[in-house]
Amino acid sequence: MRKAILLAVLALPLASCGTFDRIKNIGKAPELTPMQNPDAVYGKRPVVMPMPVAKPENNQANSLWRAGARTFFKDQRATNIGDILTVSINISDSANVRNTTERTRTSAEDSDLTNFFGLENKLGSISPGSVTSLGSTSSNRGDGSVVRSETINLTVAAVVTQVLPNGNMVIAGRQEVRINHEVRDLLISGMVRPEDISSSNVIAHTQIAEARISYGGRGVISDAQNPRAGQALYDILFPF
Repeated sequence: MRKAILLAVLALPLASCGTFDRIKNIGKAPELTPMQNPDAVYGKRPVVMPMPVAKPENNQANSLWRAGARTFFKDQRATNIGDILTVSINISDSANVRNTTERTRTSAEDSDLTNFFGLENKLGSISPGSVTSLGSTSSNRGDGSVVRSETINLTVAAVVTQVLPNGNMVIAGRQEVRINHEVRDLLISGMVRPEDISSSNVIAHTQIAEARISYGGRGVISDAQNPRAGQALYDILFPF
């Protein structure tokens, strides 16, 4: 029985996700993800949003200018599924939050009872007053702080994966760059309005609704920064 438990404990790190691949690729640079359909970057899940009532189109058969166009001859902005647009990510956030809480409570109850229907002599060392006198004291103090600073300046190309009935577009993009044995991975998805896209076919990340931006890495440096599987399991299960 002990041998079975020992084998199970030793096999636990090997059972973690990606462990065998990491062992197989020792000494090799991380593989890049194969090119795939951008619609499946975060799972093929069509976006359904509340839509306004459709209005009849205003045909301008005798006009050389098209409604919504930004150039005289042809609008160069992304409008259809499969079109590409550039997303400019410029994040510069900082937060400094500090909270302190302190709670103290003291309660006492004393009935001042000296006699107990003549039975106090039979109680021995237990006096009626000690039975009916109650008291409690509790205190709690908490102190926490959050200091965060984030600065990201990136540009990535995204593909239009869906055009909603009101004209808004769902976009998704992925970019991978490998430097030595470390891969930098950038993912972005969200919903944009055609009106927010500039004439140079660029949109800012602040104009993307339901934006999902992921910036991270994988490789030897990331592995060194992450805790081992056994340590992560210990931190989750250990109650103290």
